[in-house]
Amino acid sequence: MDIKDYINENESRFMDEWFSLLRIPTVSSCAANKPDMEKCAVRWQTLLMEAGFDKAEVMPTAGHPIVYAEKIVDPSFKTILVYGHYDVMPPEPLELWKSNPFEPEVRGGHVWARGADDDKGQSMIQLKAFEYMVRYGHLRYNVKFILEGEEEIGSPNLNTFLKANCRMLYSDIVLVSDTSMLAPDLPSITTGLRGLAYWEIEVTGPNRDLHSGHFGGAVANPINVLCELLAKVIAPDGRITIPHFYDEVDDLSDEERKMLSDIPFDEERYKTAIGVKALRGEVGYSTIERNSCRPSFDICGIWGGYTGEGAKTVLPSKAFAKVSCRLVPRQNHETVARLFVDYMQAMAPDCVSVKVTSLHGGEAYVCPISLPAYRAAEAGFYKAFGRKPLAVRRGGSIPVVSDFEQVLGVKTILMGFGLESNAIHSPNENFSIDIFKKGIEAVVEFYRVLEM
Repeated sequence: MDIKDYINENESRFMDEWFSLLRIPTVSSCAANKPDMEKCAVRWQTLLMEAGFDKAEVMPTAGHPIVYAEKIVDPSFKTILVYGHYDVMPPEPLELWKSNPFEPEVRGGHVWARGADDDKGQSMIQLKAFEYMVRYGHLRYNVKFILEGEEEIGSPNLNTFLKANCRMLYSDIVLVSDTSMLAPDLPSITTGLRGLAYWEIEVTGPNRDLHSGHFGGAVANPINVLCELLAKVIAPDGRITIPHFYDEVDDLSDEERKMLSDIPFDEERYKTAIGVKALRGEVGYSTIERNSCRPSFDICGIWGGYTGEGAKTVLPSKAFAKVSCRLVPRQNHETVARLFVDYMQAMAPDCVSVKVTSLHGGEAYVCPISLPAYRAAEAGFYKAFGRKPLAVRRGGSIPVVSDFEQVLGVKTILMGFGLESNAIHSPNENFSIDIFKKGIEAVVEFYRVLEM
């Protein structure tokens, strides 16, 4: 049976299985959702077995479980390892959702729910392509699946799992669907990702909250000091001021800049889509270069003092912030983490104490476009979308991709089908049913034409 016919014949079942995952609130950062994480892992185990795997297991970690499955067609065949994650970001603010984030709805040809794209929908694309290949005897490779429940919190236990299970996870290439395309009619393959370093900062001043009238102007306000420290991290020209931060940052080659400039990009449309009048960043680089190939620093959250209704004249005892850096190839996230801690400590004035805690991080990644698996992914997109995909680098981070290379010694193909309009990590996350179907078709073609 042709893959399009198979998808159409089984669409109702595919949707039911997809929705059964979306209804489980797998927020990995919330301790109250731990039972939901385990429930979803078991549900994935069932779906993997029903799709045709020889075995599927829910394997414990120090955090949330990992689901592992394998189909060994022939021990002498090459092996593809497919990675996905079943955890999701918190859905808040709930009042901005047009429907219940954990009760999927179909509207306008899209599925609306938290995880519809990231990454339950894209992982389901991989599963259904595998299912088709098995049922019609087309599979020429061994296939292994690994689905984790901690990607959205930095995959703190996955590296340990990989090291402990290298033999079980042996593979020749890794296939990941957790990235995006440029547009519905402009497919693309992600060839690079930025790395990440993430910290929490705690600034402590007086031993208790003080009356701002009695003490203001005489005692350092930790919030004021925190803002002063963070403001110093970015220079007026947009460069990061951490000493030695750029030591391992390579300038973009003329060839790379030409390739990036060839990517269709409408800056006015970009600004309109996110509701800003102007853009800002490192001087001397284009918007696409800044958000994909250059490092960045961002304050992800800041709090302290009184934030309730009305007024309270308080000089707070403490102030907090969560901050992150996106890193580029050759920047080691552990090295950068230490540099930032040292920088904050060196700048801290005597009137407060500053504690900086590194939370998590990961390395940047670049995929050679000469790999046979990359060429197979190109063919898959061409078959499903009718045009050759562009090679693009993305500004986001998937720490496990660098782990696969460093621990398992294998490259990863980032064959993603999301769109910017899918609003991952935001209210009203959604995924196009049409692209869901085309994604399955593209992955099936990947399997068919791959030669390793």
